[in-house]
Amino acid sequence: MSAANRGVVYKGPGQVAVEAIPYPELALGNRQCDHGVILKVVTTNICGSDQHMVRGRTTAESGLVLGHEITGCVVECGRDVEFIQPGDLVSVPFNIACGRCRNCKEGRTGICLNVNPARPGAAYGYVDMGGWVGGQTEYVMVPYADFNLLKFPDADQAMEKIRDLTLLSDIFPTGFHGCVTAGVGPGSTVYIAGAGPVGLAAAVSAQLLGAACVIVGDMIEERLAQARSFGCETLDLTQEGDMADRIEVVLGEREVDAFVDCVGFEAHACGCNHGKEAPATVLNSAMSLTRAGGQIGIPGLYVTEDPGAADEAAQQGALSMRFGLGWAKSHSFHTGQCPVMKYHRPLMQAILFGKVKIADAVNVQMITLDQAPQGYADFDGGAAKKFVIDPHGSVAA
Repeated sequence: MSAANRGVVYKGPGQVAVEAIPYPELALGNRQCDHGVILKVVTTNICGSDQHMVRGRTTAESGLVLGHEITGCVVECGRDVEFIQPGDLVSVPFNIACGRCRNCKEGRTGICLNVNPARPGAAYGYVDMGGWVGGQTEYVMVPYADFNLLKFPDADQAMEKIRDLTLLSDIFPTGFHGCVTAGVGPGSTVYIAGAGPVGLAAAVSAQLLGAACVIVGDMIEERLAQARSFGCETLDLTQEGDMADRIEVVLGEREVDAFVDCVGFEAHACGCNHGKEAPATVLNSAMSLTRAGGQIGIPGLYVTEDPGAADEAAQQGALSMRFGLGWAKSHSFHTGQCPVMKYHRPLMQAILFGKVKIADAVNVQMITLDQAPQGYADFDGGAAKKFVIDPHGSVAA
Protein backbone atom coordinates (compact mmCIF):
# COMPACT_ATOMS: atom_id res chain seq x y z
CA MET A 1 0.00 0.00 0.00
CA SER A 2 1.16 3.54 -0.69
CA ALA A 3 -0.42 6.87 0.14
CA ALA A 4 0.33 10.47 0.89
CA ASN A 5 1.54 11.29 4.39
CA ARG A 6 1.83 14.42 6.51
CA GLY A 7 3.42 15.06 9.88
CA VAL A 8 4.31 17.64 12.52
CA VAL A 9 7.89 18.77 11.92
CA TYR A 10 10.21 20.66 14.28
CA LYS A 11 11.55 23.68 12.39
CA GLY A 12 13.63 25.32 15.11
CA PRO A 13 13.09 26.87 18.55
CA GLY A 14 9.44 27.84 18.94
CA GLN A 15 8.42 26.57 15.52
CA VAL A 16 6.56 23.50 14.31
CA ALA A 17 4.77 23.00 11.00
CA VAL A 18 2.57 20.39 9.35
CA GLU A 19 4.32 19.24 6.21
CA ALA A 20 4.22 16.50 3.59
CA ILE A 21 6.59 13.69 4.58
CA PRO A 22 7.40 10.33 2.96
CA TYR A 23 4.95 7.48 3.38
CA PRO A 24 6.62 4.95 5.71
CA GLU A 25 8.34 1.83 4.41
CA LEU A 26 8.99 -1.49 6.09
CA ALA A 27 12.68 -0.78 6.15
CA LEU A 28 15.52 -0.03 8.57
CA GLY A 29 17.91 2.00 6.51
CA ASN A 30 18.85 -0.18 3.55
CA ARG A 31 17.47 -3.43 4.90
CA GLN A 32 13.96 -4.80 4.97
CA CYS A 33 12.07 -4.58 8.28
CA ASP A 34 10.13 -7.83 8.08
CA HIS A 35 9.20 -7.67 11.77
CA GLY A 36 7.50 -4.25 11.41
CA VAL A 37 4.06 -2.90 10.57
CA ILE A 38 2.70 0.30 9.08
CA LEU A 39 -0.04 2.02 11.04
CA LYS A 40 -2.73 4.44 10.02
CA VAL A 41 -2.54 6.75 13.03
CA VAL A 42 -5.87 7.06 14.85
CA THR A 43 -4.69 9.31 17.69
CA THR A 44 -1.32 10.80 18.60
CA ASN A 45 -0.66 13.06 21.57
CA ILE A 46 1.41 16.17 22.22
CA CYS A 47 3.72 15.44 25.15
CA GLY A 48 5.46 17.77 27.58
CA SER A 49 8.69 16.12 26.51
CA ASP A 50 8.05 17.36 22.97
CA GLN A 51 7.86 20.88 24.37
CA HIS A 52 11.44 20.68 25.69
CA MET A 53 12.60 20.24 22.10
CA VAL A 54 10.30 22.86 20.65
CA ARG A 55 11.48 25.40 23.24
CA GLY A 56 15.04 24.81 22.04
CA ARG A 57 16.11 23.18 25.29
CA THR A 58 17.66 20.13 23.64
CA THR A 59 20.04 19.45 20.76
CA ALA A 60 17.18 18.44 18.43
CA GLU A 61 17.82 19.41 14.81
CA SER A 62 15.39 21.08 12.45
CA GLY A 63 13.45 18.61 10.32
CA LEU A 64 12.70 16.09 13.08
CA VAL A 65 9.23 14.55 12.70
CA LEU A 66 7.73 14.74 16.18
CA GLY A 67 5.53 12.43 18.21
CA HIS A 68 6.04 9.37 20.40
CA GLU A 69 2.50 8.77 21.74
CA ILE A 70 0.77 6.71 19.05
CA THR A 71 -2.41 4.66 18.70
CA GLY A 72 -3.25 3.27 15.29
CA CYS A 73 -4.80 0.72 12.96
CA VAL A 74 -2.52 -1.76 11.21
CA VAL A 75 -2.61 -1.40 7.42
CA GLU A 76 0.44 -3.50 6.44
CA CYS A 77 2.50 -6.22 8.13
CA GLY A 78 6.01 -7.41 7.43
CA ARG A 79 6.61 -11.03 6.41
CA ASP A 80 7.77 -12.10 9.89
CA VAL A 81 4.91 -10.59 11.90
CA GLU A 82 2.90 -13.50 13.31
CA PHE A 83 0.41 -12.25 15.90
CA ILE A 84 -0.63 -8.80 14.63
CA GLN A 85 -2.85 -8.51 11.56
CA PRO A 86 -4.11 -5.75 9.26
CA GLY A 87 -7.16 -4.15 10.83
CA ASP A 88 -5.95 -4.54 14.41
CA LEU A 89 -6.29 -1.43 16.57
CA VAL A 90 -3.16 -1.11 18.71
CA SER A 91 -1.39 1.04 21.28
CA VAL A 92 2.29 1.76 20.61
CA PRO A 93 4.62 2.10 23.62
CA PHE A 94 6.79 5.17 23.17
CA ASN A 95 9.82 3.00 24.01
CA ILE A 96 11.09 1.14 20.94
CA ALA A 97 12.31 -2.24 22.10
CA CYS A 98 13.71 -5.27 20.30
CA GLY A 99 12.50 -7.93 22.74
CA ARG A 100 15.76 -9.82 22.33
CA CYS A 101 18.45 -8.01 24.34
CA ARG A 102 19.28 -8.54 27.99
CA ASN A 103 17.34 -5.47 29.17
CA CYS A 104 14.23 -6.30 27.16
CA LYS A 105 14.24 -9.85 28.51
CA GLU A 106 14.37 -8.37 32.03
CA GLY A 107 11.37 -6.15 31.23
CA ARG A 108 13.46 -2.97 31.07
CA THR A 109 12.20 -1.94 27.66
CA GLY A 110 13.00 1.73 28.21
CA ILE A 111 16.69 0.95 27.84
CA CYS A 112 16.74 -1.57 24.99
CA LEU A 113 20.31 -2.16 23.82
CA ASN A 114 19.65 -2.75 20.11
CA VAL A 115 17.52 0.13 18.82
CA ASN A 116 19.75 3.17 19.29
CA PRO A 117 23.42 3.15 18.29
CA ALA A 118 24.19 6.17 20.51
CA ARG A 119 23.00 4.87 23.89
CA PRO A 120 20.47 2.51 25.51
CA GLY A 121 16.84 3.33 24.84
CA ALA A 122 14.94 4.69 21.86
CA ALA A 123 11.71 6.52 21.11
CA TYR A 124 9.81 7.78 18.10
CA GLY A 125 10.42 11.36 17.02
CA TYR A 126 12.75 12.35 19.83
CA VAL A 127 16.23 13.85 20.06
CA ASP A 128 19.07 11.37 20.68
CA MET A 129 16.60 8.48 20.71
CA GLY A 130 17.80 6.63 17.64
CA GLY A 131 16.56 8.78 14.77
CA TRP A 132 13.17 7.06 14.49
CA VAL A 133 10.44 8.93 12.60
CA GLY A 134 7.78 10.28 14.93
CA GLY A 135 4.09 9.50 14.97
CA GLN A 136 2.38 12.91 14.89
CA THR A 137 1.62 11.82 11.37
CA GLU A 138 -1.03 10.18 9.24
CA TYR A 139 1.01 6.96 8.88
CA VAL A 140 4.01 5.56 10.77
CA MET A 141 6.18 2.44 10.79
CA VAL A 142 6.56 0.42 14.00
CA PRO A 143 9.34 -2.21 14.26
CA TYR A 144 9.34 -5.44 16.30
CA ALA A 145 5.57 -5.33 16.11
CA ASP A 146 4.74 -8.64 17.78
CA PHE A 147 6.75 -7.59 20.83
CA ASN A 148 5.90 -3.90 21.03
CA LEU A 149 2.23 -3.55 20.19
CA LEU A 150 -0.71 -3.84 22.56
CA LYS A 151 -3.75 -5.03 20.60
CA PHE A 152 -7.11 -3.88 21.90
CA PRO A 153 -9.38 -6.92 22.30
CA ASP A 154 -12.42 -5.27 20.69
CA ALA A 155 -11.83 -2.42 18.23
CA ASP A 156 -15.36 -1.01 18.47
CA GLN A 157 -15.21 -0.98 22.27
CA ALA A 158 -11.78 0.61 22.11
CA MET A 159 -12.95 3.41 19.83
CA GLU A 160 -15.67 4.24 22.34
CA LYS A 161 -12.93 4.84 24.94
CA ILE A 162 -10.19 6.04 22.60
CA ARG A 163 -9.72 9.32 24.50
CA ASP A 164 -8.63 7.24 27.49
CA LEU A 165 -6.82 4.48 25.63
CA THR A 166 -4.69 6.91 23.63
CA LEU A 167 -2.95 7.77 26.90
CA LEU A 168 -1.57 4.21 27.25
CA SER A 169 1.32 4.97 24.90
CA ASP A 170 3.08 7.19 27.45
CA ILE A 171 1.60 9.50 30.05
CA PHE A 172 -0.67 7.11 31.94
CA PRO A 173 2.00 4.39 32.33
CA THR A 174 4.61 7.09 33.02
CA GLY A 175 2.56 8.67 35.80
CA PHE A 176 1.73 5.23 37.18
CA HIS A 177 5.40 4.21 37.04
CA GLY A 178 6.34 7.34 38.96
CA CYS A 179 3.94 6.34 41.72
CA VAL A 180 4.97 2.68 41.77
CA THR A 181 8.65 3.59 42.03
CA ALA A 182 7.81 6.09 44.78
CA GLY A 183 6.23 3.26 46.77
CA VAL A 184 2.65 4.52 46.64
CA GLY A 185 0.17 2.06 48.12
CA PRO A 186 -2.99 1.89 50.23
CA GLY A 187 -3.00 4.65 52.81
CA SER A 188 0.02 6.51 51.41
CA THR A 189 0.38 10.26 51.51
CA VAL A 190 1.80 11.49 48.21
CA TYR A 191 3.19 14.74 46.84
CA ILE A 192 3.09 15.18 43.06
CA ALA A 193 5.35 17.93 41.75
CA GLY A 194 3.77 19.40 38.63
CA ALA A 195 0.18 19.43 37.36
CA GLY A 196 0.89 19.04 33.67
CA PRO A 197 -0.53 15.97 31.93
CA VAL A 198 2.00 13.54 33.46
CA GLY A 199 1.54 15.07 36.91
CA LEU A 200 -2.24 14.74 36.62
CA ALA A 201 -1.81 11.16 35.36
CA ALA A 202 0.43 10.45 38.36
CA ALA A 203 -2.15 11.93 40.71
CA VAL A 204 -4.98 9.74 39.40
CA SER A 205 -2.56 6.78 39.42
CA ALA A 206 -1.84 7.40 43.09
CA GLN A 207 -5.57 7.27 43.76
CA LEU A 208 -5.84 4.04 41.75
CA LEU A 209 -3.07 2.59 43.92
CA GLY A 210 -4.98 3.46 47.09
CA ALA A 211 -3.31 6.64 48.34
CA ALA A 212 -5.04 8.27 51.29
CA CYS A 213 -4.13 11.82 50.28
CA VAL A 214 -2.62 13.21 47.08
CA ILE A 215 -1.17 16.73 47.11
CA VAL A 216 -0.31 18.36 43.78
CA GLY A 217 1.93 21.42 43.49
CA ASP A 218 2.09 23.73 40.48
CA MET A 219 2.32 27.41 39.54
CA ILE A 220 -0.65 27.61 37.17
CA GLU A 221 -4.07 27.92 38.77
CA GLU A 222 -5.92 26.32 35.83
CA ARG A 223 -3.84 23.16 36.26
CA LEU A 224 -4.35 23.14 40.04
CA ALA A 225 -8.10 23.45 39.49
CA GLN A 226 -7.93 20.43 37.20
CA ALA A 227 -6.20 18.44 39.98
CA ARG A 228 -8.86 19.49 42.46
CA SER A 229 -11.58 18.36 40.04
CA PHE A 230 -10.84 14.72 40.88
CA GLY A 231 -10.15 15.06 44.59
CA CYS A 232 -6.54 16.18 44.99
CA GLU A 233 -5.28 18.73 47.48
CA THR A 234 -3.20 21.47 45.86
CA LEU A 235 -0.40 23.92 46.58
CA ASP A 236 0.08 27.11 44.57
CA LEU A 237 3.86 27.34 44.37
CA THR A 238 3.85 31.00 43.38
CA GLN A 239 2.84 31.81 46.96
CA GLU A 240 5.36 32.43 49.72
CA GLY A 241 5.76 30.00 52.60
CA ASP A 242 7.76 26.98 53.66
CA MET A 243 6.50 23.90 51.84
CA ALA A 244 6.74 21.71 54.93
CA ASP A 245 4.50 24.18 56.80
CA ARG A 246 1.98 24.08 53.98
CA ILE A 247 1.99 20.29 53.82
CA GLU A 248 1.47 20.17 57.58
CA VAL A 249 -1.73 22.17 57.16
CA VAL A 250 -3.09 19.43 54.87
CA LEU A 251 -1.72 16.29 56.54
CA GLY A 252 -0.95 17.26 60.12
CA GLU A 253 2.59 16.11 59.31
CA ARG A 254 5.51 17.89 57.63
CA GLU A 255 6.56 15.05 55.33
CA VAL A 256 4.93 12.69 52.85
CA ASP A 257 5.40 8.96 52.36
CA ALA A 258 6.05 9.24 48.62
CA PHE A 259 7.21 12.01 46.28
CA VAL A 260 6.84 12.03 42.47
CA ASP A 261 8.75 14.55 40.34
CA CYS A 262 6.73 15.24 37.18
CA VAL A 263 8.51 18.51 36.38
CA GLY A 264 12.07 17.71 35.32
CA PHE A 265 14.93 19.94 34.30
CA GLU A 266 12.97 23.10 33.45
CA ALA A 267 11.84 23.53 37.06
CA HIS A 268 11.40 26.99 38.55
CA ALA A 269 11.97 28.31 42.05
CA CYS A 270 8.98 28.80 44.33
CA GLY A 271 7.39 31.91 45.85
CA CYS A 272 8.55 35.34 44.77
CA ASN A 273 11.30 33.74 42.64
CA HIS A 274 8.90 31.55 40.65
CA GLY A 275 9.87 33.26 37.40
CA LYS A 276 13.47 32.08 37.75
CA GLU A 277 14.67 28.65 36.65
CA ALA A 278 16.14 26.44 39.36
CA PRO A 279 16.61 23.01 37.73
CA ALA A 280 17.41 21.11 40.95
CA THR A 281 14.68 22.64 43.09
CA VAL A 282 12.19 19.76 42.78
CA LEU A 283 14.83 17.15 43.54
CA ASN A 284 15.96 19.07 46.61
CA SER A 285 12.35 19.54 47.74
CA ALA A 286 11.84 15.79 47.32
CA MET A 287 14.61 15.04 49.80
CA SER A 288 13.33 17.66 52.26
CA LEU A 289 9.69 16.61 52.15
CA THR A 290 9.90 12.80 51.94
CA ARG A 291 9.97 10.88 55.19
CA ALA A 292 13.06 8.94 56.22
CA GLY A 293 13.07 5.65 54.35
CA GLY A 294 10.68 6.97 51.73
CA GLN A 295 10.95 6.64 47.97
CA ILE A 296 11.19 9.28 45.25
CA GLY A 297 9.93 8.55 41.74
CA ILE A 298 11.36 10.78 39.00
CA PRO A 299 9.47 10.39 35.71
CA GLY A 300 10.20 14.08 34.98
CA LEU A 301 12.77 14.42 32.21
CA TYR A 302 16.41 15.31 32.91
CA VAL A 303 18.84 15.70 30.02
CA THR A 304 22.55 15.31 29.43
CA GLU A 305 22.67 18.54 27.40
CA ASP A 306 20.52 21.65 27.88
CA PRO A 307 21.71 24.43 25.56
CA GLY A 308 19.15 26.84 27.03
CA ALA A 309 20.23 26.48 30.66
CA ALA A 310 21.28 29.60 32.56
CA ASP A 311 24.61 28.26 33.80
CA GLU A 312 27.38 26.16 32.30
CA ALA A 313 26.97 23.24 34.70
CA ALA A 314 23.26 22.86 33.96
CA GLN A 315 24.02 22.98 30.24
CA GLN A 316 25.85 19.69 30.77
CA GLY A 317 23.09 18.24 32.95
CA ALA A 318 25.06 18.85 36.19
CA LEU A 319 22.69 20.04 38.91
CA SER A 320 23.41 21.29 42.43
CA MET A 321 21.66 18.71 44.61
CA ARG A 322 21.76 18.31 48.37
CA PHE A 323 22.34 14.60 47.94
CA GLY A 324 23.73 14.16 51.46
CA LEU A 325 20.27 14.84 52.86
CA GLY A 326 18.76 12.08 50.75
CA TRP A 327 21.53 9.71 51.81
CA ALA A 328 21.05 10.56 55.49
CA LYS A 329 17.30 9.89 55.21
CA SER A 330 17.85 6.56 53.40
CA HIS A 331 15.85 7.68 50.39
CA SER A 332 15.72 5.65 47.22
CA PHE A 333 15.63 7.47 43.87
CA HIS A 334 14.08 5.98 40.74
CA THR A 335 14.89 7.57 37.39
CA GLY A 336 14.67 6.93 33.66
CA GLN A 337 12.06 6.27 31.02
CA CYS A 338 8.99 4.32 31.99
CA PRO A 339 9.03 0.73 30.66
CA VAL A 340 5.56 1.11 29.18
CA MET A 341 5.01 -2.58 28.47
CA LYS A 342 5.24 -3.33 32.18
CA TYR A 343 2.00 -1.43 32.74
CA HIS A 344 0.00 -0.84 29.56
CA ARG A 345 -2.10 -4.01 29.57
CA PRO A 346 -3.31 -3.76 33.21
CA LEU A 347 -3.99 -0.05 32.75
CA MET A 348 -5.95 -0.87 29.58
CA GLN A 349 -8.05 -3.26 31.65
CA ALA A 350 -8.63 -0.57 34.29
CA ILE A 351 -9.92 1.73 31.53
CA LEU A 352 -12.08 -0.85 29.77
CA PHE A 353 -13.70 -1.98 33.03
CA GLY A 354 -14.37 1.58 34.18
CA LYS A 355 -11.97 1.67 37.12
CA VAL A 356 -10.34 4.93 36.04
CA LYS A 357 -11.27 7.90 33.83
CA ILE A 358 -7.83 9.08 32.84
CA ALA A 359 -9.04 11.30 29.95
CA ASP A 360 -11.20 13.31 32.35
CA ALA A 361 -8.34 13.60 34.84
CA VAL A 362 -5.91 15.07 32.31
CA ASN A 363 -8.62 16.97 30.39
CA VAL A 364 -8.14 15.51 26.91
CA GLN A 365 -8.91 17.88 24.04
CA MET A 366 -9.10 16.48 20.53
CA ILE A 367 -7.56 18.54 17.72
CA THR A 368 -6.85 17.97 14.03
CA LEU A 369 -3.39 17.54 12.55
CA ASP A 370 -3.57 21.05 11.11
CA GLN A 371 -4.32 22.42 14.58
CA ALA A 372 -1.16 20.87 16.03
CA PRO A 373 0.99 24.05 15.87
CA GLN A 374 -1.65 25.95 17.85
CA GLY A 375 -1.88 23.00 20.26
CA TYR A 376 1.85 23.30 20.89
CA ALA A 377 1.49 27.03 21.54
CA ASP A 378 -1.45 26.56 23.92
CA PHE A 379 0.34 23.76 25.79
CA ASP A 380 3.43 25.93 26.18
CA GLY A 381 1.21 28.67 27.56
CA GLY A 382 0.15 26.42 30.44
CA ALA A 383 -3.24 25.20 29.26
CA ALA A 384 -4.67 22.55 31.58
CA LYS A 385 -5.34 20.19 28.68
CA LYS A 386 -3.84 17.11 27.08
CA PHE A 387 -3.91 17.74 23.34
CA VAL A 388 -4.66 14.61 21.30
CA ILE A 389 -4.28 14.83 17.52
CA ASP A 390 -6.82 12.99 15.34
CA PRO A 391 -5.05 12.93 11.94
CA HIS A 392 -7.83 11.35 9.90
CA GLY A 393 -10.96 12.53 11.70
CA SER A 394 -11.50 9.00 13.03
CA VAL A 395 -12.77 10.01 16.46
CA ALA A 396 -16.34 11.22 16.75
CA ALA A 397 -16.68 14.77 18.05
